[in-house]
Amino acid sequence: MQETEILAPFFGMLLLTMAVWLYMYALRITFLTKNKVNAQRLTSPENVAQIIPEDVNSPANNLKNLFELPVVFYALCLYLYVSGNVDSVYVAAAWAFFGLRAVHSAIHCTINRVMARFLAYMAGALVLWFMVLRAALGLL
Repeated sequence: MQETEILAPFFGMLLLTMAVWLYMYALRITFLTKNKVNAQRLTSPENVAQIIPEDVNSPANNLKNLFELPVVFYALCLYLYVSGNVDSVYVAAAWAFFGLRAVHSAIHCTINRVMARFLAYMAGALVLWFMVLRAALGLL
């Protein structure tokens, strides 16, 4: 097993974050341009929520989510890489986390069905906490 194998899902998460960011701006700029909204009216999150409809704003909310639990994932992947503890279980779990986060983002940015989104989120969180606990127990 190559230590670098953990970096593929790591970069997958970074690319997912970039894709959501690009999608968010594509939707927002299209909406603002089409509706001739003065950008100065968007001075606070509260103003944005009043002006931009939920379906256009969902990617922005998802982008915020991508800076919550994934931050733990990034730190853990780097720890595993640097410490030389990468194995096939961690790599499989990292791919599962990435896949579940991609599903969560796809749901959140499109149909935004809360229970489907929650199930993908929770499954990914459980995979991540498994990885964290396994790494922590490995230190004992």
